Amino acid sequence: MSLKQQLFAHCREHFSAAIKAAEAAIASAREASQNETKSSAGDKYETAREMMQQEIDMNTARLHQSQLQLSALERVDVSKAYDRVQPGSLVHTDNGSFFIAVSAGHFTIDDIKYYAISIESPIGRHMVGKQQGETFTLNGKQFAISRVE
Repeated sequence: MSLKQQLFAHCREHFSAAIKAAEAAIASAREASQNETKSSAGDKYETAREMMQQEIDMNTARLHQSQLQLSALERVDVSKAYDRVQPGSLVHTDNGSFFIAVSAGHFTIDDIKYYAISIESPIGRHMVGKQQGETFTLNGKQFAISRVE
């Protein structure tokens, strides 16, 4: 498996886990809401149900966002080698290595840290279209691209 395929797999696992966690949290909140019984305290029942509904809404938003990210990831082609920065490329700079796909944090493979970023992220916008040997500056820090795969 190529390095880009490994990074792709890590991103897929990241969003699959986020989807499962959100689904589990929604199910748990729904169950808790259904098991809540009316109490003699009056508003306590309605407050608990409203808190559960807020929990469901928050996790539904997380679920939707993770599904969108996974869908965007699936459209990335990691089988090709690129000479310019675009989705699916792996960019090595003097300040880190970046997998251009979706924003999914960082992953360590063979003791090297790789950042999974979106082309729409601030650093992604600065990199897009650049090639080996070019530089860009972000937040006062200069980056030199040593290789694009």
